[in-house]
Amino acid sequence: MTILQCGSGALDLQRVQVMGILNATPDSFSDGGKHFRHHQLSVESALARAAVMLKEGASIIDIGGESTRPGAAKVSLQEELDRVLPVVEVIAKELDVVISVDTSQPELISEAANLGAGMINDVRALCLPGALQAAAESQLPICLMHMKGTPQDMQNAPVYHNIIEEVIAFFNTRIKACAEVGISAERLILDPGFGFAKTLEHNLFLLNRLEQLDSLGYPLLTGTSRKSMIAGVLERKVDQRLSGSLATVAIAVMKGAKIIRVHDVAESVDVVRMTEAVMRESGESDE
Repeated sequence: MTILQCGSGALDLQRVQVMGILNATPDSFSDGGKHFRHHQLSVESALARAAVMLKEGASIIDIGGESTRPGAAKVSLQEELDRVLPVVEVIAKELDVVISVDTSQPELISEAANLGAGMINDVRALCLPGALQAAAESQLPICLMHMKGTPQDMQNAPVYHNIIEEVIAFFNTRIKACAEVGISAERLILDPGFGFAKTLEHNLFLLNRLEQLDSLGYPLLTGTSRKSMIAGVLERKVDQRLSGSLATVAIAVMKGAKIIRVHDVAESVDVVRMTEAVMRESGESDE
């Protein structure tokens, strides 16, 4: 599969696509809700931020209304709808970009699709009641992410006997569940879930063997930007993790990732394009 149809838009997966993160949450681990005013992200601020990321080279804007950092507080359905839907609506009207909605809630999947979203990005891999059916009816591509447990308990000493085999088994189970409700293989994207129910060693092991997941035959999305795995190696605070994040972007691209989810779009686009140029180099002399 090279062209991924995303509602009225499309992505050419012959090139790596960069997904810019737009948090509609006041408690994001990365930006701490710095775009919020009075606990609400204004549509004007969201649109301005999305426009900047589009100019910097993002082809996808990923909008989320629930923080999924370890130990994050639960968000009510209505609050998540109120945070995300106005942002989806204004960006869909004003910008020519694929909108991804980072949600597990079937109601939000359906409403976002109606407002012009082009992709669903679900950290729970459509496991909530009703999510599979809502995703099927949306006709949109779905990113299935691997996670054990919930954001509230996922980092409570996660254990794997063979993490690659277990992640692959999880994906095979969720792919089968999708097929049973009519979600075709051409609509699926897989995310190994860096930082979700994984220790530093798990994260490094997975990244170093990402091509083993690529062998499943589905486009891979990776999200390592500013995560604790960077701090685990470099001992950097969140706002000092750019260099480490960019290193993981380059590695992910070289090992087969097709969508890179990032906070720092301009820098990440440069790394992606430079890495692709090296990978395309044939080794033949011009002489």
